[in-house]
Amino acid sequence: MAVFDTPEEAFGVLRPVCVQLTRTQTVESVEQLRAQLRTVSDAALQELQQYILFPLRFALRTPGPKRERVVQSVVECLTAVLSSTCVKEQELLQELFSELSGCLYSPHAQKPAAVSEELKLAVIRGLGTLMHSAYGDIVLTFYGPSVLPRLGFAVSLLLGLAEQEKSKQMKTAALDCLQVLLLQCECDDHPRSLSELEQEQLGDLFASFLPGVSTALTRIITGDFKQGHGVVVASLKIFYKTVGFVMADEQLRRIPKVQEKPAVEPRVAKLMVHREAGWVKNTGDKLAVLIQKITECVSVHPHWKARRELVELVETLLLQCGRSLVASAGPLLTALVGLLNDESPEVQAQCSHVLRRFADRKVVVGSRAFADILSENLHSLATSLPRLMNSQDDQGKFSTLSLLLGYLKLLGPRVNFVLNSAAHLQRLSKALIQVLELNVADVKIVEERRWDSGHLRASAETAATRPRSRVQRRYFRFFTDERVFLLLRQVCQLLGFYGNLYLLVDHFMDLYHESMAYRKQAAMILNELVAGAAGLDVENLHEKHAKTSPEELREIVTTLLEEYTSQENWYLVTCIDTEEMGEELTMKQAGLQAITSGAHTCQVVSFPAFSKPSPTICSMNSNIWQICIQLEGIGHFASALGTDFRLLLMSALYPVLEKAGDQSLLISQAATSAMMDICHACGYDSLQHLINQNSDYLVNGISLNLRHLSLHPHTPKVLEVMLRNSDASLLPLVADVVQDVLAALDQFYDKRATSFVSVLHALLVALAQWFPDTGDVGQLQEQRGGEEGSHLSPRPAALQKGLGSTTTAEDIEQFLLNYLKQKDVAEGNVSDCDEEEERVDPPQVDENDTGPQVEPPPPLHIQIATAVTERCVHLLSDKSLQIRLKVLDVLDLCVLVLQSHRNQLLPLAHRAWPPLVHRLTNDDPLAVLRAFKLSRR
Repeated sequence: MAVFDTPEEAFGVLRPVCVQLTRTQTVESVEQLRAQLRTVSDAALQELQQYILFPLRFALRTPGPKRERVVQSVVECLTAVLSSTCVKEQELLQELFSELSGCLYSPHAQKPAAVSEELKLAVIRGLGTLMHSAYGDIVLTFYGPSVLPRLGFAVSLLLGLAEQEKSKQMKTAALDCLQVLLLQCECDDHPRSLSELEQEQLGDLFASFLPGVSTALTRIITGDFKQGHGVVVASLKIFYKTVGFVMADEQLRRIPKVQEKPAVEPRVAKLMVHREAGWVKNTGDKLAVLIQKITECVSVHPHWKARRELVELVETLLLQCGRSLVASAGPLLTALVGLLNDESPEVQAQCSHVLRRFADRKVVVGSRAFADILSENLHSLATSLPRLMNSQDDQGKFSTLSLLLGYLKLLGPRVNFVLNSAAHLQRLSKALIQVLELNVADVKIVEERRWDSGHLRASAETAATRPRSRVQRRYFRFFTDERVFLLLRQVCQLLGFYGNLYLLVDHFMDLYHESMAYRKQAAMILNELVAGAAGLDVENLHEKHAKTSPEELREIVTTLLEEYTSQENWYLVTCIDTEEMGEELTMKQAGLQAITSGAHTCQVVSFPAFSKPSPTICSMNSNIWQICIQLEGIGHFASALGTDFRLLLMSALYPVLEKAGDQSLLISQAATSAMMDICHACGYDSLQHLINQNSDYLVNGISLNLRHLSLHPHTPKVLEVMLRNSDASLLPLVADVVQDVLAALDQFYDKRATSFVSVLHALLVALAQWFPDTGDVGQLQEQRGGEEGSHLSPRPAALQKGLGSTTTAEDIEQFLLNYLKQKDVAEGNVSDCDEEEERVDPPQVDENDTGPQVEPPPPLHIQIATAVTERCVHLLSDKSLQIRLKVLDVLDLCVLVLQSHRNQLLPLAHRAWPPLVHRLTNDDPLAVLRAFKLSRR
């Protein structure tokens, strides 16, 4: 705390140390002065300012070599004095400025002196403190024409330090000091807002530094990223503030054509710049080169703060220098539009704010409106887009598509001016079709099959928690970065949101029909167009834009839905299974187009309807993806229409259920996801709720199609999916349909037995789940836990009697003895004595029996299980091992359902025993294991 508050007391204390410092310039004498300065109040220091500064300035101005440590101590002490006082004289300000700057100058080498970093840092801080200590308007009088050489020297010195020094601290300090010298400091000590005349005078003065400052800062900005984002951010700020001040349109409009001669020395007058029209155009063209380099470099800078500062640069230069920097408008807008989709939320928010500000102020760049420049840039980009998509790597594609997305966001409804041009629409669509080409050569796509029956329910649960924006993982030919696909989806959504939807849908439907090679890409684009038209996940920057009406959207969705589910686009060959392939080929009416694989590419080959070509892996993969994309589109359509999609359920739900039961894993997953989208859009709680509420028309469709099974071979899959995703309330509705299925099985047992047996298996699984036998919980849990896989590991019979029972050696011995005895009976090796032992006395007639008792009819599910068992007994001897295994599984489930109704079970068991014996004695080992498990029931 200060002890001496009056100038007299302070003078008495400071006089001895000031005299000592004047006589001997040493570090010790400077430190003594600093120690005494801490005991003096600021008011007293202000009165004695020049007296205290004299020995310090004398130490700096003494001719001859000086020790760096002494100079550093003097500069630090001088900085301490200036931080507590104000400089009120212009001459003192100029002299101190020159003396401090001279500490870093080597007159013999004509370059910055090779001094220590500590001294450089002390001088830089001293210059900054000096400029902040200038009192009132003194700092403005300092910036006169006469000070131009001194100021230019200091600016060059600081730029050299910022560019050449390796220390980040030094670079940052030099740039901060440069901001202060160029009156860009944002602290409260800086001067008030400038008048128009003062702005013009300072603009003329700073114009002399503009070439050197802009060039040096560009080198710093485009330098190594390792220098740190802080250096880049500070350099960008100085660049756009300096350029924005010197090249400001408001100032240049007031500059007279003829410059008045300044009252300065001739050599100083040569340094002055007159900002007339010729100079502005020449300087603007040179700055355009520098701005191009800066935008290209900083737009890909790894740190988000540097990219955010680039947005500030674009905003400042376009708002303040729209006419003078008209040549730079293109690179600036390109940088801004590209950053609109930056990965950093801060950069995105800043971009959106700037663009909204441009739209509100109706910015004019040169003589053209902002929107006109964007339209022209979009035309140019659409023209070159196919070439760029073909030649660029993933990062280049990402940058180009980010730019395209930004233009679409900014133009909004004005994008129709580009889309109405047939040539530009053609190039834009071909570029999207080209880059979205899928890689269909992977054998894993067709290999992934749906084996387990519990897959549908698991997929439904997974899809319920999946966000709408997620799609199946796809692999593209021309890129691998997922961000590129996300940008492509956003581009298509914005085209659908702002563009003429009828025009776009018609154009891409033509491409859909034009070639099989375009069909998958066109379908992806159409799906996103509809989602975008509904405003799903679309950021609207144009509040006055009206979305597509629900009626128009429903008409378009109806057309696309009919096209997707037509015979030639819905029933494609997806596997090489004989029955499945025969079904798909039957559905073809006009012909079949398959994609065959060449050495490196896929070629489109057309086959006539009467020929049955062997499908290739490439063609089946392509067909699988096409069906998946169309199913995904149906989910998008449901999300787009919302509850209005209920009107289309009659035509959409049945085909989707068909694909939900498909053996291809990808198709089944896509169908289940589409069903969940339909549930969410139409207000259903779950898949079960969806199926139960629409079961009447589904059952009716199944019943009608079963009568024309050759035309509708996928009908059993619909019933299978319904059974797997419903409850017991569905049984009364499907009872008649089950009878139709059994009748169709009797008719087509030699052609379509696999499909029907799968349906019967699903039916019996459902019956076992809906009507469990409370007396045998263990068997039901085993059945539900592993319907197919558990057949390979049968358990001993004792384990079936309860969850807590154990198997002993006696149980196993008795089981084997019973098995051998049953085998002898089956082979006819039975002795007479055994037959006599097994004879059973006839039942005694009850004398009180008044008449025959009629048993009540069994429950509906028992009747169904009985009918299924009767049909399956005949299929136990089928020539196909797959069918025999499936039939054994079905019979196992029948026994499980009928075990509490022995009157129905025992006659059926008697009928099934002879063919079952053949399965036990003369069949494939897999069939023997399954038959053995069934015989234990």
